[in-house]
Amino acid sequence: MKSPISTFARYIYLNLYALLLLLGGVVVFLIPIKIGAIWVLIAKIIICLICLKGAYGILSSWEDKKRKYNILITRNQDAFRADIFKEYMEAPCGRLLVKIVLKDLGQPHQYKPLMKLYYKPFWKHLKATLKPQKTVVYINPNYEQKKQH
Repeated sequence: MKSPISTFARYIYLNLYALLLLLGGVVVFLIPIKIGAIWVLIAKIIICLICLKGAYGILSSWEDKKRKYNILITRNQDAFRADIFKEYMEAPCGRLLVKIVLKDLGQPHQYKPLMKLYYKPFWKHLKATLKPQKTVVYINPNYEQKKQH
């Protein structure tokens, strides 16, 4: 069965950030450098590899995007549930997927409320991620450790 997002236009749309990374990597590589500036060449190579790795990661997740599309469509067919979209609103590619799902559900007007609810700018997301996290260890009082002989 062919997924409704398996069209060329949607493939390009959902992988737009990968294509931009790929283009950025190529542009950085094509910037001319002075002969003898080895550190500039090394920096260019590192930037290109980072861009190519990012583009490959996004492009190789196509099957996962189709699976997530089907999950979002299935869970929202009967009634719209904003909480299901929370994890997808954190990443740019996820927001593109949400737009397509909402369009296919006939509810594109729900995107703005989702943005207000769940979107965090990159810096706020980074700040929250870098904060020390509280770790709670639960020790089961009913756990019996086996004795070694």
